[in-house]
Amino acid sequence: MKVHRRNGIDFYCFENLAAFPALCHGITTRQGGGSQAPFDSLNMSLHVGDAADQVAVNREAVWEGFPHPAEPVFLNQVHGNKVVVWDGKAPAVAPRLSGEADAIVSDQHGWLLTILVADCQPVLLHDPVRSVIANIHSGWRGSIADIIGRTVTVMTTRFGCNPADIYAGVGPSLGPCCSEFVHYRKEIPESLWSYRVSENHFDFWAISQAQLVRAGLNPVHIEISRICTRCRRDLFFSYRAAHTTGRFAAIVGMAPKTRITTDPGAERS
Repeated sequence: MKVHRRNGIDFYCFENLAAFPALCHGITTRQGGGSQAPFDSLNMSLHVGDAADQVAVNREAVWEGFPHPAEPVFLNQVHGNKVVVWDGKAPAVAPRLSGEADAIVSDQHGWLLTILVADCQPVLLHDPVRSVIANIHSGWRGSIADIIGRTVTVMTTRFGCNPADIYAGVGPSLGPCCSEFVHYRKEIPESLWSYRVSENHFDFWAISQAQLVRAGLNPVHIEISRICTRCRRDLFFSYRAAHTTGRFAAIVGMAPKTRITTDPGAERS
């Protein structure tokens, strides 16, 4: 990943996704906002106890950091495996919510599909052939339920995507160094025990990699940040490190069709 600064905000961006002119994406950090501790400072969530007016200011600063005018779309994330399709139709209220789910797929331009996380994996998908994007909130429960595979299935069945054309980025999240599950025999199915890297630590990055490949993605199209949020809580919010904390955002969108340029450098976020 590379860091791009826009509007005073740092965005961590996947190099594989940054190659596509029509795509804009980025993962925020905890730095650059105005929220007070323990939500300092770029908290993007309205549901953690932070002041709503300050969250609105934080969000606006982030949206202004994207190169194209676009509206954000959020999910009511519930740590499940439901996937919804965003068709661009919703009541004109902010923030726009696309329902109770943990993954969202769309072929609509001019929207920013937004996932909020603090240790769970944000997984961004893009099919440049069919012009389809997806954003996935994959916590350990979502990993067990293979929400990644379910999302790819929606992309193929609903939009005709070929999995071999899809590019993926797995963002900063809990690494195997900190993914401790003391009661893993009760919480994690035996089929995933091979991803145990120590007595009770699991490599969920490797699980996501395997699920993406099993869904048909080319391994060379997959980029994993390998940044552990608990280890780098100076940069990212971590629920494992501090239960009362903020959330950072993973965002992906496609430029309005009238604004697409052939200059990749002008589009990278």
